[in-house]
Amino acid sequence: MKLNTLKSDFILIFVATIWGLAFVAQRIGMDHVGPFTFNGLRFVLGCLSLLPVLFFTRKKTMQSHKQGLLKAGCVSGIFLFLGISFQQVGLVYTTAGKAGFITGLYVVIVPLLNLIFKQDKTAASTWFGAILASIGMYLLSVTKDLSINFGDILIFCSAICFAFHLVIIGRLSNRFNATLLSLIQCMVCALLSLGVAFVFETFVIADIKVVAIPLLYGGILSVGVAYSLQIYAQKNAPTTHAAIIFSLESVVAAIGGWIILNEILSGRGLTGCALMLAGMLISQAYTRRQSI
Repeated sequence: MKLNTLKSDFILIFVATIWGLAFVAQRIGMDHVGPFTFNGLRFVLGCLSLLPVLFFTRKKTMQSHKQGLLKAGCVSGIFLFLGISFQQVGLVYTTAGKAGFITGLYVVIVPLLNLIFKQDKTAASTWFGAILASIGMYLLSVTKDLSINFGDILIFCSAICFAFHLVIIGRLSNRFNATLLSLIQCMVCALLSLGVAFVFETFVIADIKVVAIPLLYGGILSVGVAYSLQIYAQKNAPTTHAAIIFSLESVVAAIGGWIILNEILSGRGLTGCALMLAGMLISQAYTRRQSI
């Protein structure tokens, strides 16, 4: 494996860990403020955390500025906004652990999107992994009386949006400066989230103070640091290879929900998680052999 690829893999594992624990921070935030208020504020914090980086690397950043950066940042920002919005609202109705595993389905959706856009032949491992992951999501999300949690549906919608975002970043990461692209997409998310919050939610300063720590984690680490590192790391990592590493966030989310929030998964749910994780890994088996 090339040194740059190995370096990117370690960075992606770090990002997956940050995002996995972010499910816990987001779930705590939902107990006090609205989902769009929380997202808007954390993306504002994410933008602010990137300003010092831009200041100290301004000469290199200006040299790497290319035409089309604003348009690219807006497109990736819109898909990111849709993804985090579905996810944040979905967390109101489901647990952090379940949300983490269902979000992880993008590891199956990403290669399918790549196959559609590139008109490649679908590997048998991809289809087998997709079937396993679908069965797992059914066991995890659908109750014995055949009802499905509304939050689980929203989280699945977020997985689709995140899959599109991963594909888009995979195509843009080598064309633009990582910090600038991250800043623009974060600004788009912040503006759209605050706009929706202004119309449908109420700002209460006292409630915002209560979730200061989850906001700081979600803003500085999950947004400012993680999304910038994602763009940087995907310069040397194929999109499907990055997706399989990002699937680790579902495991971190489940562990974090268990330790911090005392969330408990039933035997049926644990079986579903195991099948989903197996499906995620198997779906990437062929692609991973090709990229190593």
